[in-house]
Amino acid sequence: MRTEPEIFTAGGLTAALYRADEAGQPLIVLNTLKDEVSSVVRAMAEIGTPDCSLLAVGVPDWNRDMTPWHCPPVFRGGDEYAGGADDYLRLLLDAVIPETLDRLGGAPRFTGIAGYSLAGLFALFALYRSGAFARAASMSGSLWFPGFTEYAGEHEPVRRPDRVYLSLGDREAATRNPHLKTVAENTAAAEDLFRKMGAEVIQETNPGNHFRDAALRSAKGIRALLI
Repeated sequence: MRTEPEIFTAGGLTAALYRADEAGQPLIVLNTLKDEVSSVVRAMAEIGTPDCSLLAVGVPDWNRDMTPWHCPPVFRGGDEYAGGADDYLRLLLDAVIPETLDRLGGAPRFTGIAGYSLAGLFALFALYRSGAFARAASMSGSLWFPGFTEYAGEHEPVRRPDRVYLSLGDREAATRNPHLKTVAENTAAAEDLFRKMGAEVIQETNPGNHFRDAALRSAKGIRALLI
């Protein structure tokens, strides 16, 4: 994968496209914060990630764009979650990904979606709202989000994913917060759910809390979609 990105704007979103070295390689859509992308790309190189095209999309409003429905703040003094995931996904599907495919000049072998924290929640939610993604990676995904486990159990993905990667830090559930403490239980429930529907599931436990080695964890999730 090339390390110099093509920066473009589509649908009001700013994206960085890191082209694969060879045409036709998989396309991974990574929703992230702009200042985190370079660290993820370096980590991908360090761990020997197979060739792919990486589309890193800068998320304008994390608590709005990565959440499936409204939720009051779960942290003392924190912000609410506005539930704008459907609108954000529509921008990806109608503008950003078509522009990416035009730039690549051909269809990728498959398209996957990946994200860390709330973007990991969004990656799994996107499977239930669109058939565009064959694989998904949720790294330290915020599966504590109220109602998501129930939603996933009551609905079917638009397209059964070929492969799902789920990771979590071994200290992420060690909290008194009544929402966050459910993250390990809910991640295990997601693993069981995707296995039962016939997807290949890769689960990985990393050392540390939610904030440790975010770039490395992201790179490991992307690599798992490709190997």
